[in-house]
Amino acid sequence: MSLPANLTARWATFDELSLNDLYGVLKLRQDIFILEQASFYADIDGKDQTALHYLIKDEEAGTLLGAIRLFTEPQQGRARIGRVVIAKAGRGSGLGRLMMQAGIDKAEALVPGCEIHVSAQAYLEAFYGSLGFATVSEEYIEDGILHVDMIRSANVN
Repeated sequence: MSLPANLTARWATFDELSLNDLYGVLKLRQDIFILEQASFYADIDGKDQTALHYLIKDEEAGTLLGAIRLFTEPQQGRARIGRVVIAKAGRGSGLGRLMMQAGIDKAEALVPGCEIHVSAQAYLEAFYGSLGFATVSEEYIEDGILHVDMIRSANVN
């Protein structure tokens, strides 16, 4: 899937995020994870500073439609994708798949042959499975929401 003309996507370190980008990411995560999903947790966890952030913006509307963060651990041969969030206006459009594929591609570029970990909301287990992730844990509650741990092995194409 390619992006419609009005959307842009880019990777940025924390220091490369503008104040407006940072505000957009924090607001989107608050709107979806905390308010919509009624999960009261500490979203500002001190990890954004060491993550790579992938942002999809609607330039015409001036709004952030989606974001993920990526952590790499080259010495351990693994990466982690987290805080996958899509605004209501972007749901059902394929942006989730596009963002996750961008995360997979970036992780593999930075840590060739890596395993990629996600802590997935359980209702999205089939979606992540369609991207090559396999469930490696029982269901558990995290921040009031049912999750499973999933890993995408290095040998998945």
